[in-house]
Amino acid sequence: MKKEDRFECVYSQGALCVTQIWIDKETGVNYLFHEDGNAGGLTVLLDSEGKPVITPVYDSNYFD
Repeated sequence: MKKEDRFECVYSQGALCVTQIWIDKETGVNYLFHEDGNAGGLTVLLDSEGKPVITPVYDSNYFD
């Protein structure tokens, strides 16, 4: 049986310079990933008040 992936990529743009938004399906926390060439970084996505962006997680089929 395949173990479910914990993270889901919900947004992606670019080819050589990539920006993506990933969601932790257990906590709902959103992460911003940016890659340019052989360098990249990941950080929590923040709203205008500096708080983490959280997507409501209703059940395991929410992202299907």
